[in-house]
Amino acid sequence: MCPKQDVLISGNSLTCLRKFNSVPFLCHRVKELRSSMATLLHKVDLEHHLVTSGWYMRDTKASSLNDVLRWKESFSHLLRSKEGRSTFHGFLQTEFSEENLEFWEACEDYKKTRWVKRLPSKAQGIFQEFLLIGSPKEVNIDHRARELIYQKMAVPCRNCFDAAQEQIRILMEKDSYPRFLKSPIYTKLLKQASQRTASFT
Repeated sequence: MCPKQDVLISGNSLTCLRKFNSVPFLCHRVKELRSSMATLLHKVDLEHHLVTSGWYMRDTKASSLNDVLRWKESFSHLLRSKEGRSTFHGFLQTEFSEENLEFWEACEDYKKTRWVKRLPSKAQGIFQEFLLIGSPKEVNIDHRARELIYQKMAVPCRNCFDAAQEQIRILMEKDSYPRFLKSPIYTKLLKQASQRTASFT
């Protein structure tokens, strides 16, 4: 920042003024960079904690090698496995995108609702948590899917979230799933499952 000056008409005053006016922008950029760095460091620390502590494996310790290998065959295999989803959720936490899987699971639970009378309250809960603009766990769906949900919320049916759920499933499959298969979380679990299998042969 330029020091305070009383000189108003000088060759250097314009330069000083320009530098002074750029300070707010520079400060904003510094804050952005600090925020990005803090997010990156937190992500690295969280992933390291999950891998070293094995916290994400609390439901997967008994998973066989075949189970873990099957998760790599297709994203559908992973989603059908309770242990697979638990491990994948741990990975998504390191990417700050666990709301995608949580939304998908909430939609699955919603479709299995036995009593029709419960659909409106459950639909409202899902909408408030994952689809309300600005909510902490808002998922990224397109305008068409959002409008379709708005139309069906008046009289919620079991398939009112299907389009949005499918968009999020595709997003996870194309974006997060490939990185998950290369992550320390999955590779460590695969190694441990292989070691357990070898110990019984």
